[in-house]
Amino acid sequence: MLAFIAALLAGRELYNLLKNKFALQARPLVLISTVVPALAGAVCSFLGCSPHFIDYSFIFVLLLCMAYEVLSANSFENSASHLISSSFIVLYAGYLPSFVSRMTFHEHSREFIAFFFLMVCLCDSVAWFSGVLFGKNNKGFIKASPNKSVAGFFGGFAGTMLTGVIAHKLFPEVFTGSIIKILIFGFFVAFVAIIGDLVESVIKRSVEIKDSGSLIPGRGGVLDSIDSILFVAPVYYFGINFLF
Repeated sequence: MLAFIAALLAGRELYNLLKNKFALQARPLVLISTVVPALAGAVCSFLGCSPHFIDYSFIFVLLLCMAYEVLSANSFENSASHLISSSFIVLYAGYLPSFVSRMTFHEHSREFIAFFFLMVCLCDSVAWFSGVLFGKNNKGFIKASPNKSVAGFFGGFAGTMLTGVIAHKLFPEVFTGSIIKILIFGFFVAFVAIIGDLVESVIKRSVEIKDSGSLIPGRGGVLDSIDSILFVAPVYYFGINFLF
């Protein structure tokens, strides 16, 4: 259910960001379409349905947005913007969170989900701490986020990979295989988490807005807090399916 709430809030914030630069479809249509895949994930998790229904719901709402444009538009100069922006909002804020719900289908879902959030959170936290301590003279090499430092990025990778090693040691029957495998897995999780954070920075810079919202004091909006989680969720999900 948390994925559903996160999708609704993130979709609302992303809609408000994009409307500053792009022509968008009607807000109710876009937000309802956004929460459908996340809601399908929650329902499938609760009822034990096949996770394929999440994919079906995602395709359905994309087709719904396309059909709405075809049937409702009086002129078509903004139709491309309408369809691209709606598809992006539904994908980014609605479909990606559904991969957290998919993790509940695993036999060891508690361990997988717990360390999913730990890996992402420690990537962010250790990156920030490393940047504060050692990043004063190595900032600015990523234009999307000039305050990010090389030291911070190394810290993020270290935090995530160390969390993976801890998971491997505490739950060897869940995170199976060698230390090398879990280190590689942690490296890719950290890389995607960092990219997810930078993608949101690019979006905000593109629309010339500092924060996605003001719901969370000191952090901005919901998107500012879950941007890495959204990106990592599908990668982590496919990773645990393939590796463990």
